[in-house]
Parts: sequence; structure tokens; C-alpha cells
Amino acid sequence: MRLPSALSGRDGRNRAPTTGTRIAAGDDLAAVTAWLARYADSVATVATYRREVERLILWAVLQLGKPLSSLTHEDLLVYERFLADPQPAARWVLAGSKKLARNHPDWRPFAGPLSPGSVRQALVILNALFAWLTEAGYLGGNPLALARRRRAPTQARITRYLSHDLWDTVKDAVAAMPTETARERLHAARCRWVLTVLYLGGLRASELTATTMGAFFCRRDSHGTERWWLEVNGKGNKIRLVPATDELIAELARYRRAYALPPTPQFGETRPLVLPVIGKAGSEKALSRGALHLILKEVFGQAAARLRARGPEWEPQAAVLASASAHWLRHTAGSHMTDQQVDLRFVRDNFGHSSLSTTSGYLHSEEDARHEATQERHRIGWCSNN
Repeated sequence: MRLPSALSGRDGRNRAPTTGTRIAAGDDLAAVTAWLARYADSVATVATYRREVERLILWAVLQLGKPLSSLTHEDLLVYERFLADPQPAARWVLAGSKKLARNHPDWRPFAGPLSPGSVRQALVILNALFAWLTEAGYLGGNPLALARRRRAPTQARITRYLSHDLWDTVKDAVAAMPTETARERLHAARCRWVLTVLYLGGLRASELTATTMGAFFCRRDSHGTERWWLEVNGKGNKIRLVPATDELIAELARYRRAYALPPTPQFGETRPLVLPVIGKAGSEKALSRGALHLILKEVFGQAAARLRARGPEWEPQAAVLASASAHWLRHTAGSHMTDQQVDLRFVRDNFGHSSLSTTSGYLHSEEDARHEATQERHRIGWCSNN
């Protein structure tokens, strides 16, 4: 990103006296870079934080004609409303669902309006930025510090997941992929493996793309049984061990054999968890999150097409599949585990949740039972006579 000199923030109205600054940054972009450098050990965090800050800077420059360091409390109140409905859409919102490179003329910073939860997350990130820049002596004050403190919402029930029937449709779509050529066989094998590891492991997209084959390891338990595990560096740079079930290890072997590799990884193997279709199997270039998004969109799109082929009455369910993403698979895995009465503590630890309240969002069967009991036993009983 490049900014005009007049909007660089060198003379921002909220700039603190330079005599008290504790960072070397002379303009807003340099100051933001210094803040992001604190999170350099987490690629996913840097990407998320950079996206939110760049959105704000673009809005400030293009919509208000102000640098970041001149924004006021009132400006940020307007920005909060803007996030929920970025207008004019032609300037801010991407047309279509295909991701574009930032240098593409049709690239836009938003895919659509942000949900209330996403708006809250954006403001939390921006508040952290402003607080740090104030503490560092770059800004004279934090314009978000004046915001009204809202009580944190209760943990919402997870709704973006696939029912067992829709999940079966997705698997059927992968099973039906063409395998006539070598490229088609590798592509089908990769799609099957991506779905397998996201579902059985409950991994986040960022975890899948950052993990290597060498993260699998085997050890004996107290009864002498060999058990495989997958070591994952998760959110907040927290290491967790995900059980690699016999089914997952069998799928791993199947996937590796498609590349003429030994069925199980070697200790310290640096190959990425998802191998490239084009190029050598020994390539250490990891799959990007954008590429993962495209793989899953293709799979979900094919599954949706299978439903639409059954008739127009299947359109609502097809639309659900068409809107699914990698994180839907994580929610699907958690929901299906709780449906099967897996202990919530185990689901929490497998998924790297910080508390059981987060994991409880997967308890859909309890909601279904509550609905059924209410419907059967709580009635008003109007007389049928008019």
C-alpha cells in the first residue's frame, strides 16, 4: 500500500509530540508495520490484523480524505456503521465469490457486509492498534477508548455446519470426481485428503496450511498400544495434540501412496500436509489459504450441483453447500462429535478451545430435543370452533 504524502500521517492531528515517541516510525504505515511486527510469529494473526487495519486506512483516505492518525472518535462511530454495510458497494465490495489478487483492477477489500460478530472483532483489533500506538508515543490518544463498553454477548450456538445428510452429499461428490488422467487422480486424492484431515482433525484452515507431514508421530500408551498423534500449532501460538485415528492414518497412507511416497511420514519430514498436484512430491511449498479456499469451493459447488439435479425443491440445501467454507468443516466436525456423545472436554481439547462454553456451541442435538419436548408438551389448545 502506498499513500499520498499529504495522507501519510506525518502531520496527523492526533500525532503525539515526537520528543516522546518510543518507535522510529515517521508515518502511519511505518507505525502499523511496527505494531504488526509484534505478531510475526503467527502468520494467520498478522494476516487478520493487517486486513482490518488496511480496510480502515483505505476508508479513511478514500472516504474522508484523512490519514489514520487524524481519525476522531466520531469518525470511528461512522466506520463501525460502514462495516455493517460498506457503501458504495461498487467501490468497496467484491463482485462475485472468486478471490482476486490485490493488484487486480476488480479487487475490493470486502466480500460483503460484516456480521455483528465480525464488526466487533474488527473494532477489538483496531482498539488494540490505537492503544499500542498511544502507549508507544506515536498517537496523542486512542479514539476508540471513548467507545461505550458493551457487555459481551453470550456464546452463540454454531449454525454454520453441515448436517449428516449434506456431509454425505459432499463425500459423494468427491467419490464421483474423474480419475482418468494422472492429474485428475492426484486432484481427487487431494480433495479427499483435505476433507478428511479437516473433518477428522477439526483443523482450522490456517493450521492445515501451516502443518507439515512431520507433525504426525506415534507413541505407546500406558497399555502398550501404539497411538498416532498430529501436533498442531494453533491459534495464539498454542501447541495441541490431535488424535490421529486409525481411519485418519489409513487415509494418510492412501494419500501418500498416490504420490508414490511411503505410507507414513518420516520423523521431521518437511513436506506440507497437502501436497501440490503439479510439481514434485518433495516440494516444500505449502498450500496457501487462498488455494485451499478454491479447492473447497469446487467441492462444495459440485455437491450443490448434485442436489440441484434432483429438482428445485433441493435448492435451499444446495444453497447451504454453495456457501460453505473451511471453517464450516471445523464446525461440522465438532457438531458431529457431540452428536455422537463424545465428551465435551475431549472435543474442547481436540479443537483447541479455551473454554467449554465455546465447545458447547456444537450441542445441536440438545436444541433439537428441547424443540421436540416443547412442541409435544407445551400447547395452547385453542378450541377448533370459529
